[in-house]
Amino acid sequence: METNSNIEIAIEHYVQQYGIQIQIAQHLYEKRAEAEKAKRTLKELKYRIFYNRPLLSLDSIENSKTTANNTSTTTTTINSETSQQQSWLNTYEKQIERKKMNLMAMYIAKAESQFYQCQKIFDDELSRMWQNHRNLVKNQGMTTTLIHLIERRLALITEKFRQIYNYRFDYYLQNDQQQQQQRIGFSTSLIIDTTHHTLTKKEIQLLNRGPSYVPPYQLSISSSMTTNDEIIKRKYAPLKHQLATLFSKYHINIAVSMDIEQKINEQFKNLFSSSLPSTLRQRAQYEKHLVQSIHRSLLKNNLILRRTADNMNSFYLGNLQNFQTKAKQYLSNSDSFQLIMTLNETNQQESLHDKFHGMIESINFALKILKHRKAIDPHTITRLLLDPTKIQLSDMDFLCDISHENELQLVPLLPYLNTLTSKIGEYLNRLLRPFADRIMKTTRFHHDIDFIQKLNHYACTQRRLTTTTLFCTIKISNFYYLDSHANIIDWIGYFLQDNLGTNKLEQISIMTIKNLLQLFLYNNIFRYHEHIYTFTKGSPTTMPITDTLSNIYLFQWQTKLLRIIKQNDGFFGRCKDELFFTWNSSSNELHDLLQSIKIQYPNVYFHTSIGSNVNYLNLYITNQNGQLYTRVNRDATLKENYILPYVTGHPKLMYSIWFRSALIRAACCCSLVKDFQQERIYLELTLLVNGYSLRFVEHHVQHFFDYFHAYNMRYLMDQMIYETFRQHWFDFITMKNESQEMTQQIDDNGHLIRLNYLYEQGPRCQFNQEFYQLWSSCFKNHSRLSEEKSKVILTTKHVHSLNVLLAQSKLKHQEQV
Repeated sequence: METNSNIEIAIEHYVQQYGIQIQIAQHLYEKRAEAEKAKRTLKELKYRIFYNRPLLSLDSIENSKTTANNTSTTTTTINSETSQQQSWLNTYEKQIERKKMNLMAMYIAKAESQFYQCQKIFDDELSRMWQNHRNLVKNQGMTTTLIHLIERRLALITEKFRQIYNYRFDYYLQNDQQQQQQRIGFSTSLIIDTTHHTLTKKEIQLLNRGPSYVPPYQLSISSSMTTNDEIIKRKYAPLKHQLATLFSKYHINIAVSMDIEQKINEQFKNLFSSSLPSTLRQRAQYEKHLVQSIHRSLLKNNLILRRTADNMNSFYLGNLQNFQTKAKQYLSNSDSFQLIMTLNETNQQESLHDKFHGMIESINFALKILKHRKAIDPHTITRLLLDPTKIQLSDMDFLCDISHENELQLVPLLPYLNTLTSKIGEYLNRLLRPFADRIMKTTRFHHDIDFIQKLNHYACTQRRLTTTTLFCTIKISNFYYLDSHANIIDWIGYFLQDNLGTNKLEQISIMTIKNLLQLFLYNNIFRYHEHIYTFTKGSPTTMPITDTLSNIYLFQWQTKLLRIIKQNDGFFGRCKDELFFTWNSSSNELHDLLQSIKIQYPNVYFHTSIGSNVNYLNLYITNQNGQLYTRVNRDATLKENYILPYVTGHPKLMYSIWFRSALIRAACCCSLVKDFQQERIYLELTLLVNGYSLRFVEHHVQHFFDYFHAYNMRYLMDQMIYETFRQHWFDFITMKNESQEMTQQIDDNGHLIRLNYLYEQGPRCQFNQEFYQLWSSCFKNHSRLSEEKSKVILTTKHVHSLNVLLAQSKLKHQEQV
């Protein structure tokens, strides 16, 4: 490799004749060095997040906090082993972690600005040099030799800084374990609510990956499968079963279906048959042993591990007995559940069996009556009838709500597959939801971006936002348990009567729908330990029909409020359990109106927020003298900061989709470019601190900006350019919503086909592409499976997430009776 001294000697020959050109070159070298240094400094800060290595200067936060605590506490010490002190320590560490992350976000924002300025100066200088060279400006033309020397010198500068900072990464970040031992790092997701655990540091690090995390290659090292062919067969099994069911449903010729399935199977074997390298096998074994060790520790110390109820990728670790006590208290104190049977050793099997099978017979008898009356076609009745050998009794489980300061609350979670009411619930949802969506379309927000688009149209396009306009949000706290079953059924009937042109919805009469609703609502039962309960309000939150019924009920409930808001030229909409509207009269009048609604409908529990600025759908919205201002709401004190959402299936793919969606959300929901850039940095750091590589993050960020050929927008703070960039994404979302509506229509018509297979490693994208090509060629002329008539979605799944391995109930979620 050439040295700097060799290049300097070569350049000296040109000093006499090309002095000005050499000065230009020296200036370029300086600017390249400044740009490279700024680039590597920025990169090092991000690597510090990934490797959990805070800047040493941030340790002063720990010292100041500790000193402050010592001055205010005289009877206890940091090293005290009491539960109260341990709780304080946990809270203290979380605060320090968030503070360090917030400061790092500020440093990275400054480093990005510095890098952009340095890079822009260098690019401008280089562009000016080439422009003067091409325009033959006197004493500024470059010879071929000098150009070659400049290019080599610039490349050497880049290589020099690359090697310097690679050494820093290796020494200071990756391998400096000793200095990290007693330091508090960055944000962690695990919530520890116990002092009696024996988890090691490595085990805690694994749990900090969250319930979505999938320990790699667990199928490949399974003791039940010894050969590679057995592993491939296991991964392919779900897809094979789904294809067989699909071909049978559509009456595909046996020979044709076997030929198609064989071709797909061969593709799968060819692409996924590679054996697992030894290094990856070692990692898989290591994490398997960690999981087993954690499981033993949970059992030994009587602990429980549950994911949090906010659907974020975080675990709660607490005492099992306390958890079960709170669960029993929840069921006893709630007016949404009723105890119908207590099991004991003498009556457990016989009484439960009689009760359960009596309910099955009652439901089937009612369905046969509807068939006899020709209220529903025989084919549908056949699908709805229950087979006692396949119906299961669900076990209630609970997730942990940690949003309340210093108080754990529980949220019920009830699996619904193969239960007494799952078939009727699915049928009712397919019947009611499409019709209800059409009726509620004008007052419904599909998501936060849809809300921002409509609010922008109201405030900016129509210019109906005045300087005195107030914002109001309403949060329904009992969305899933709004009213008694009888009242819910009546309100659904009123909704259908008010909005149907006839007495039937798709040939099903309103009375028949009410009969089916009665079968559904009154037969949701579940078990929690030795007790059997039934719902007195609402239905399982995991069933889509529950959302549909609650949405219809609230649509009827909000009628009075909507009428008055329209009379006052206001803006109104609802997204599930959250309402937003504008108010152009006095706040006292609004308070009186809301109070009258509470009195008229005491069963709907809600709380409100009124003012010129409010939070809605995790967005901050404010009226600044008649100008609308919005941004993503990031409260620095929120517990869920820098935590990914909880996902299932294929986590890496799901987080790729989430990251892009979150960047689009940031662009659409942030009015100002500075807020967008701050949110972008927050999203990048969230992925880095949760173990996703800088390469992964940079790839997706570059793709996001390159989509509209606006990569420079990543560092720009130009509001005018940002407005154009933002509008592009609004237009993109509009087209995406139209595409999703078409997909939903296909699903409503029963022509959306979902297939999946188990995945660990291999060319997933290639297999999916070849699968779609084969499917298209085989069914291009089929009356129901062609691309014009149906849509196929092929996805991947993992079966060994930490949530499955560690956080499931000791009882099976569902048990046949």
